[in-house]
Order: sequence, then structure tokens, then C-alpha cells
Amino acid sequence: MRLAGGENLDIIIEMHANTDTAAAIQIGQALQGLRIFYYEEPSHSLNTGNFEEIKKKVNIPLAAGERIYTRHGYRPFFEDRLLSVAQPDLCLCGGLTEAKKISDMAWIYDIGIQVHVCGSPISKAAALQLEAAIPNFVIHEHHQRSLGLEMRGTCKYDYQPVEGYYQVPELPGIGQEPTEDTIARCEIRTIGEYRPYMK
Repeated sequence: MRLAGGENLDIIIEMHANTDTAAAIQIGQALQGLRIFYYEEPSHSLNTGNFEEIKKKVNIPLAAGERIYTRHGYRPFFEDRLLSVAQPDLCLCGGLTEAKKISDMAWIYDIGIQVHVCGSPISKAAALQLEAAIPNFVIHEHHQRSLGLEMRGTCKYDYQPVEGYYQVPELPGIGQEPTEDTIARCEIRTIGEYRPYMK
């Protein structure tokens, strides 16, 4: 990858938490001389001790977050300086507001943010809005699902990078909405009814 992309190419190694700590250390040590941008989910993030051991033995910035939930889950990673890049998933971490709070908390510890985006165009649009509003944004994830025409056709606006950059949507809300066809194919159910408290 380095030979093909040149010296200015940033390479991210994504392990998707499929390696145990010992294997993550061995792989990370083998990669150290290749100027890796960051080492993503080298081990499962439910145990911060795994990341602590990897960080002691591998000299590559660590990233994780799609399996870390709320500020409370991120707290030990931040306090123990185990991550260089936090990757909150807007659909899993507690939503846009919680992701903003996680990002603000990361900023205190000089930790960058790369929102985890592997979902729909709605997730992408929401991530772009958050990334534009924080000072510690690092890079936007452009997942392969964002390239499929079926996924792209579920919403009215098709935000794709141009020469490596996105234009942040300026439309109302997050700047995205499902197509009429997508809504027609959805199963819509009304749950309960709002009844204000009455004396």
C-alpha cells in the first residue's frame, strides 16, 4: 500500500476486534516501521486492560469506539490515554448529543474524533454535521456501503467525496431525508399516544 500510494498516503489498519491481545501486539510490532496512521480496534474494547498492554508494546496510535457506549464507556480510555482517535458510532453511542459530549470530552484529553460510519446516508449526513462542529475532527470514514447504489438510493441526497473532501450539507436538520419510495417500503407503526397529565 505504501509503495502504491506513496509517502503521503495515510494507512489505517482495521482489525475489527478480531485479534486477541497477543496477536494484536505481534501484528502491531511488525507494522511499526510503516508509518501507520492508526491501528483500529486491535482488540475488543470491553476490556481496557487489553488496550493498555497493546499501547505499552506497540508504537502506533490506537483507535476504537464502535463498540464503546456513552461517555461512561469512553472515560477509562480517555483517562488512561489509551486512544489517539475515538470513533463513536452515532447509532450506538447514544445519538448525536451523546456523540458531541464524547467529542468534547475527548478534546480535553487531546484525542481526535473519527465518527464511525458504516450505515445509511442518514448516518453519513449526521456524522458530517457533528464533524463540522468539533475542533478535534480527524478524518471522515467513507465505508464501502456508501458506494453501493442500493444504499445510496434510499435517500434524496447523495453525498460523496470530491477529490477526498466532503461538502457539509446545509439543508435543514442534518441535511438528509429518505426518498418517498423508501418511506413507502417501510413498515410504520404508531406506539402509544401522548396524553398530558391531567388532575
